Amino acid sequence: MTTGTASASASSAPAAVSASSSRAAMVIGALGVVYGDIGTSPLYTLRACLVGYGDLRPEHVLGVLSILFWMLMLVVSFKYIMLVLRADNRGEGGTLALLELAIRGRSGRMRTFLIGLAIFGAALFYGDSMITPAISVLSALEGISVVSNRFEHWVVPLSLLILIGLFMIQSRGTGTMGKLFGPIMTVWFGTLAVLGIWQIAQAPGVLAALNPMWGLHFVVESPRASFVLLGSVVLALTGAEALYADMGHFGRGAIQRAWFWMVMPALTLCYFGQGALLLRDPEAIANPFFLMAPDWGIAPLVGLATLATIIASQAVISGAYSMTRQAVQLGYWPRMEILHTSAVEKGQIYLPQVNALLLGAVLLLVLVFRSSDNLAAAYGFAVTGTMLTTSVLLLSLMPRAAVNGPRRAMWWGILGFLLVFDMLLFSANALKVEEGGWLPLMVGIIVFTLMGTWRRGRYLLNALQQRDRQPLAEFMEQLEQYPPARVQGTAIFMTMSPGNVPPALLHNLKHNKVLHDHVVFLTIHSADVPYVSAEERFSVTKLSASSWQAVVTYGFKEEPNVPDALREVAEAYPELDLEPMRTSYYLSRQTVVAAKRPAMRRWRRALFAFMSRNSTRSTKFFKIPPNRVVEMGMQVEL
Repeated sequence: MTTGTASASASSAPAAVSASSSRAAMVIGALGVVYGDIGTSPLYTLRACLVGYGDLRPEHVLGVLSILFWMLMLVVSFKYIMLVLRADNRGEGGTLALLELAIRGRSGRMRTFLIGLAIFGAALFYGDSMITPAISVLSALEGISVVSNRFEHWVVPLSLLILIGLFMIQSRGTGTMGKLFGPIMTVWFGTLAVLGIWQIAQAPGVLAALNPMWGLHFVVESPRASFVLLGSVVLALTGAEALYADMGHFGRGAIQRAWFWMVMPALTLCYFGQGALLLRDPEAIANPFFLMAPDWGIAPLVGLATLATIIASQAVISGAYSMTRQAVQLGYWPRMEILHTSAVEKGQIYLPQVNALLLGAVLLLVLVFRSSDNLAAAYGFAVTGTMLTTSVLLLSLMPRAAVNGPRRAMWWGILGFLLVFDMLLFSANALKVEEGGWLPLMVGIIVFTLMGTWRRGRYLLNALQQRDRQPLAEFMEQLEQYPPARVQGTAIFMTMSPGNVPPALLHNLKHNKVLHDHVVFLTIHSADVPYVSAEERFSVTKLSASSWQAVVTYGFKEEPNVPDALREVAEAYPELDLEPMRTSYYLSRQTVVAAKRPAMRRWRRALFAFMSRNSTRSTKFFKIPPNRVVEMGMQVEL
């Protein structure tokens, strides 16, 4: 008995060590990817909150610090870490993943409202993706002006060079860089904590701001100023949405542990350290973050801050890629070229078109705004808009999923309170529309219009095809009775509507007057889940002696690959002749023209036609060999 117990203990020890090491690696990885954005907020947040006070008094510092600290507790720790991470779509998070959960089983106006709201929230995320690299790199390099005023005019040129380099290496993927992200951010958060502790030790009275009464007193004394202040305090919350959007990469547990073990303590100490410095020297408001460091440490801190902001920028750029891929798969965006940068990690992708557009937008922002202070007003609007969207979607999901009345009432109460709070934050930032908030609003409206137009146009095309089509099974049975000339091989007809005769088949019979020995009607379906299991991947139905209907399903985080899918179908159905060199693909290429009674306004129809012409060709998107494709052109009236 004794020997057996010892042996079991010995064998379990390596497993325990391995599990512990794995959890530690996941936590460090989360530090590098998930927390890059919120981790660089101390560079500019407290200065943005207090710079407007000409006579900076201790009650201002303590009041603002108290509000900032409890905002972090309420919005990040409670809302996102404790609540939002519970709403996962098979382990995946983000606005569009949450949307698919919220609209499941819904119809009518509520479904339409939620889809429109989520699309606008996703559109605002693109504004965030443009502003984050610009404000982060600018705020880091502004530290060189603390070293010497002679370097101040180098801030914008150096920012442009770093950003150009960052976007140029995107095509190489984040695999190699990702290995460095976690350790660098670990050093960054450790540095924030050490600087904060050093300053707090010199003015420990700043810890009084942990008492929420300081924040409450500030609000009561200056309610209007407190409301306006929310527009700046929200800068401390930037990146909170990344906790949810990146949940699929690291899991809920790693993200929660990273926050409570390191990120939250480091951020709190850093903010309070800046507050302690301002209590001793109000003139330090010029740049309280870098002035926390001793003179010999400012230059190394600028270098470390620059690395941290590059990592924060990398995280949000990758998020834009992931958001775009999800939008394409769910039918909210035209097909785009998606390149994989890793043979192992399928989440590491690169979208050349998105990268080029983001680079142009970020460089323009740096040249126009030229400082992090000028960009701060624009930043908050995008962040609070996305937060408000998440709260509304949660409110439509969580109470409905409750198992009983009291639990449902509890969810209504909690989420209703958070929704009111998010509306206050959004309203405070709406006051800054003229100061810069117009930028993400404009980007949001443009992207919302594009996504809405694409979705509406595809819906009308599908409805038109459903109306004009005849049942596929009956049609193929008639062809078996009166067969046209047959040719060897297999024809794959791609169709959006399973069960209906595709236009490419009719055009082929009309012009070529032949039919292949085997005919497969293939439909690619996008599910409302991130990944689909092998058992759910495809279904095949025999229509006639020589024809089959195949439906292949992919999740919204997967990329369709038709040749691979057909290999799996061939293994399951040996009677199907799907040998690649004997298989031809028939696709319809549609040109949108004006109908006598248009279903879309002229400008919207022209926009949809433009997006359709410039979308990635079906052959490239579905990985179909181009030398095996026959495209049948047709005009569609809208």
